[in-house]
Amino acid sequence: RPSHPELLDWLAVKFRENGRHLKSLHRLIVTSAIYQQSSQASPEQLQRDPENRHLARGPRFRLSGELIRDHMLAASGRLSHKMQGPGVYPPQPLSVTAHAFGNTAWKVSSGEDRYRRSVYTFIKRTAPFASYMTFDGTSGENCLARRDRSNTPLQALSLLNDDMFLELARHAAIQAPTEPEGAIETLFRQFLSRPPTKEEQATLMGYYQQQLGRLHAGELQASDLTASQEAPVERAARVLLARLIMNLDEAITKP
Repeated sequence: RPSHPELLDWLAVKFRENGRHLKSLHRLIVTSAIYQQSSQASPEQLQRDPENRHLARGPRFRLSGELIRDHMLAASGRLSHKMQGPGVYPPQPLSVTAHAFGNTAWKVSSGEDRYRRSVYTFIKRTAPFASYMTFDGTSGENCLARRDRSNTPLQALSLLNDDMFLELARHAAIQAPTEPEGAIETLFRQFLSRPPTKEEQATLMGYYQQQLGRLHAGELQASDLTASQEAPVERAARVLLARLIMNLDEAITKP
């Protein structure tokens, strides 16, 4: 028996009034206050509704590979809003397609196409896009009603070392203020949609100073991080700062 029959009736009426368009129904649901609720619950809510039958809180889950890429593109300021057209080829390790059956070419897109939404990514059935598969994506061979969600070391390593995410960290660092306090505030808001607490600000400032010291000492090469021989070490430190914030659990998880 439905727990909210009146809500189902209301949605059915809206669905009919909008010409039975599923896209309109989906938009109505995902933009509702109920769908966007936080997963945090008070002790009173947990006691009164432990199974969340009355939808007093939302679920907490890690984003899919496609959403993680789109979120990083948007937060770094690189996301292209271009619509329609053929599939695009975002950067990925060449070894992924090197052993694929048939055509092994993966000509990386340039310009705006490089940063288009993940829905436009060309899917090669014999070698699916690596970043999506790392985060439990599908190969496209079967239709699935529900995806599995795993938590593996490879996911963290991909976010840290994938050239695509490093490129986005570089762009975010360039766009951020040059002074470390402003950079921390800006990057935190961009990737986590909230300001840092005083404790988080202090921790990130300590990390920034530590990495700046390593760059000055020659332990890290600024050119490797910034892809520029003339970039100052301060920019390289901001790249590391952006990459750290991008890899926080909160950055890839629906709160």
